[in-house]
Order: sequence, then C-alpha cells, then structure tokens
Amino acid sequence: QVQLLESGGGLVQAGDSLRLSCAASGRSFSAEDMGWFRQAPDKEREFVAVITSRASGSITTYRDSVKGRFTISRGDVKNTVYLQMNSLKPEDTAVYYCAAGRTAIAPPTAAAAYVYWGQGTQVTVSS
Repeated sequence: QVQLLESGGGLVQAGDSLRLSCAASGRSFSAEDMGWFRQAPDKEREFVAVITSRASGSITTYRDSVKGRFTISRGDVKNTVYLQMNSLKPEDTAVYYCAAGRTAIAPPTAAAAYVYWGQGTQVTVSS
C-alpha cells in the first residue's frame, strides 16, 4: 500500500521559514516526478513545485508566486522530497500536499496528473 506522509507544517510569522518533508512508502518514486500542491480555504488545490527524477537531472518547476522563495529537493534517502519555504507570506497559508505517481494524462503542474497524495500539513503564516 502506497503512503505519502508530510510533516513540517506549523504557525509562523511573515518572513519566517519552514521546511516541509514528504516520505513515501510502498513503492519507489525515485524514477518519477514528485510534487507539492496547496489548498487554501474555499480555493481549489493549486500547484506549488515539482521535481523530476535524479536520472532526469532533478529539474524543478515552480508557480510564479513562490519562485525565489521556495525550493523543492529530493532527499538522499530514497522516496523523500522536501519543500524549503523562505520569506513566507500570509498568502502562503494553506494545507500543503505531497503528490507522486504522475501519469501522462495531464502536465506535471496539474493535480489531475498524480495518483498518490499525502494527508496534508497545515502551514499558517500570520502577518
């Protein structure tokens, strides 16, 4: 059974940093894209960042509003992915989800592309 477990969320002030972690179990995702999405109250789930496999060069893509502030990376331990979030803003407040198992039915920036999801971790940024 595949499971994705996120951790690292919390309540911080604007300008602070957080590091989210995602640990996957049940199968290997080392050769596949892994991504982060977020969902704020009364809003649709939105793309945050995605990273390709190490074999593909660990290429990263970000939504425009987090470029230069967030960094996605793969851990040295297999099946882990991180999201380093710096200079956090109140508008970053959301539940953050790890995604894996990307299919070809949608681009990697679309939630519909992913089969497996974590339970989410809350990030709250106060002004």
